[in-house]
Amino acid sequence: MVSPNSSDPVGGAAASADQPRPIKDVVIRLAGNSQDGIQTVGAFLARLAGRSDQDVMTYMTIPSTISGGPSIFQVRMGTGDILSAGDQADVLVAFYQHSYEDHLEALRPGGVLLYDNDHVKPNPDDKRFTAVGMPITSRTIEAVGGAAKDKGKNLLVLGLLARIFQLDVAKLTALVKERFGGRPEDVVRNAMLAFDAGYAYPADNIRDCFFHLEAAARTSTRPQVTMDGNQALAFGLIAAGVRYGAAYPITPWSSIMEMLRTELPKYGGTFVQAEDELAAVSYALGAAYAGHLAVTGSSGPGLSLKMEALGWAVMAEMSLIVINVQRGGPSTGLPTSVEQSDLLQAVYGSHGDTPRVVLAPKNVEDCFYIALEAGRIARRYSTPVLILTDQSLATRIEAFDEPDLAGLMIEAKPDLVERGANFKPYPLDRPTRHAPPGTRTASGKFPNVTGLEHDEDGHPSGNPAMHARMTARRREKIKALGASLAPPEVHGDPAGQVLLIGWGSTWGPVREAVNRLRQDGVKAGQLHLRHLHPLPAGLQEIFARYRDVFVVEMNDEGLYGFGQLAMLLRARYASPTIRSITKTDGLTFKVREITDGVARHLEATNSEVTIPPFSS
Repeated sequence: MVSPNSSDPVGGAAASADQPRPIKDVVIRLAGNSQDGIQTVGAFLARLAGRSDQDVMTYMTIPSTISGGPSIFQVRMGTGDILSAGDQADVLVAFYQHSYEDHLEALRPGGVLLYDNDHVKPNPDDKRFTAVGMPITSRTIEAVGGAAKDKGKNLLVLGLLARIFQLDVAKLTALVKERFGGRPEDVVRNAMLAFDAGYAYPADNIRDCFFHLEAAARTSTRPQVTMDGNQALAFGLIAAGVRYGAAYPITPWSSIMEMLRTELPKYGGTFVQAEDELAAVSYALGAAYAGHLAVTGSSGPGLSLKMEALGWAVMAEMSLIVINVQRGGPSTGLPTSVEQSDLLQAVYGSHGDTPRVVLAPKNVEDCFYIALEAGRIARRYSTPVLILTDQSLATRIEAFDEPDLAGLMIEAKPDLVERGANFKPYPLDRPTRHAPPGTRTASGKFPNVTGLEHDEDGHPSGNPAMHARMTARRREKIKALGASLAPPEVHGDPAGQVLLIGWGSTWGPVREAVNRLRQDGVKAGQLHLRHLHPLPAGLQEIFARYRDVFVVEMNDEGLYGFGQLAMLLRARYASPTIRSITKTDGLTFKVREITDGVARHLEATNSEVTIPPFSS
């Protein structure tokens, strides 16, 4: 049977070690417990794909409890456009009985089940899969020995997968040694003993499971880099000229903070771990007041606590980047699961009229470039810019072309050029130009910066007319940004029956859904929004070219039947054709969920458009 993730069969006709079956891409799901190191194995596979000029995308779930628990890591690697982590796995590696029982239905019919027969007893009557048992635990103990017990069984599985898929052992070995390079020598030795034991597993036992990933044909001459979304964001902030910031740790934001604490000093900057969220945003605003482009970040609960200070940032017109790595809510909610439920909070969370900018990256590579865009806008419009990423992007690993850092890096310097005698920090007829402390002014007077309403010089003012004019001024500069943004490109049919709109990490599954709809004869297009507030110009004209418009997002349909972005779009364009496809299970969208959602809506409205059943 053909995999729904690929045009090539995995399973089916027998293969041999001498004649491995060529495949275009493969989806491997590792299921075990969080302490088994399955994330490490998945990361090795993903980074190997990146170093082999292949495309890769990963997906993981981890428990939110300190004691750990069931966990998975899914990696899709191969050639061509890999847009999602795959609806179903081609290979399932089950470490325990619960891993087998909970994830067997995620394995497509005809796929390969690799299981630890020290712990797993599969159903012998289930003939849907090629089942291969291996004593993973006992073989690891035998290979490593000593007090290590079964530590290293993740590396044994890595060796087995390297054998099955004819992976580059030299590159994998280098990755393993890099990963454990700072550890004692016996740790590295045990890791390699486990890897070698897996790779040397008798071929007769896995003779039907040998595959070979087709070589990638890349057109780019730039080398690939492999990283997760949080790493890409941190590097993007540095390239954007951010040198100062502060935050408080919270999942899944914390790895950005830890990386900036390590990297910013190398560029003459510093990052402070504050005592709480209020202090964190205030420290960052202090750096912004001093003339620097600063950053703070958190997840949804922390963003709530930053809102009062963000109101000050809007009133004082400070250049600040705020990152929200969204997770399931409300309250503590699902701290290790994904959701896109903070959009309305980002746009409207503060008290009063506080217009600000909200952006969202579409994939790991875009996490880097969205930071550059946020820096440009924050400086140009003297405003806080919120970046809405999410737990899926934070932990997902992808490979992409190395950015041209020489051409992108921003020199981080406060603007201390002398201000003229008629300088006004908040002029009614042109953009704000903040004067950091120490800036010379020809008038000899340093402007006020306050959270109170003020006049053009920054002096507090309770004048009703002045408040109305300043409120309009803060609004109009954000509207001017929206008017300057080009309409996003439409993927697929430029007009037709169905338009799918997405934002954030839904980009890949939505694109793959559009591709499948078009293969089934539906005239469909995709519109993806990176600029969520203000919205870019020209959207209404695009919507008018389609009969039905669906907004795909990971939040609740709410009291009125619409997700958060869909509600904003309906309010802005008053179009009854805009409807929602939403989910709140803490998992990323599967392509099937989107295509089924379109079919459900069209059937309910008796539309003439027919969506054929999802085909594997």
